[in-house]
Amino acid sequence: MSELASESVRTVRGAANQAQAPAATAAHAPFLLDKRVAVITGGTRGIGRGIAEAFAAQGATVVLGGKSRAKGEQALDEMGIGDRAMFVACDVRRRDDVNNLVDQAASRYGSVDILVNNAGGSDRFALVHEMSDEAWENALNLNLNAAFWGTRRALGCMLEHGWGRIINISSVEGKQGNKPAVSHYITNKHALNGLTKAVAHEYGTKNITCNAICPGAIETDMMKELGPQAAAGAGITYQQFLDNYAAESAIKRLNTVHEVAAMATLLASELGGGITGALINVDGGTAQW
Repeated sequence: MSELASESVRTVRGAANQAQAPAATAAHAPFLLDKRVAVITGGTRGIGRGIAEAFAAQGATVVLGGKSRAKGEQALDEMGIGDRAMFVACDVRRRDDVNNLVDQAASRYGSVDILVNNAGGSDRFALVHEMSDEAWENALNLNLNAAFWGTRRALGCMLEHGWGRIINISSVEGKQGNKPAVSHYITNKHALNGLTKAVAHEYGTKNITCNAICPGAIETDMMKELGPQAAAGAGITYQQFLDNYAAESAIKRLNTVHEVAAMATLLASELGGGITGALINVDGGTAQW
């Protein structure tokens, strides 16, 4: 073989090796959430369960909070990841339960790196002049106080380890107020967005981020349970309730759990370190900001 031909072969082989290098590197790259410990309130079903599964797929250990021990055990069995998952019974409307959830995670796994304040909702839907104190206070504890309690507790672990990710599951309703009979929900999701920005500002230099995801309507188990009540409060059918959400969006459909979970995974990772204080829409283009 001539010297020119030999040089050409070496050049081609070198280029091929360089082209294969990124693929090989990617194949052996660590998972996005490898060795991270995530606490997820309302983690046994719906959006919380979807986030837990997405985190686990990226190497995280997940601690699921939920009121029903039976649903918690079922979730652990279905996820099938052994010691990388734990359930802790927790009614987020009770401060001591929220504190215990975080403490149990830190005690068993040594840290709490990621907190997802996912539990939320409202019931007893009515116009403001007919809204009961019980409905208002229940929504306040379920959506806002629970997130505050969990964040306050988890920040101790995050500050100690010099790293943390806090993700609040807000709502498209935290960016608008155009539906009747859900003032308690709308108010609390707006307030949760404010808490998100305040925490991001206070801990931005500590390698701790705090963001909110604002999903559009997703037909989870909870939506199927409470959606008909919300629809009745607005004087429409449940199907009209869902259709209205779809019609408001640019994509003309409801969002999915997987779409929210994908965003949460980014925010929880090292790659998400430059994102904080953001109110991120996963609503199919519904909200105007």
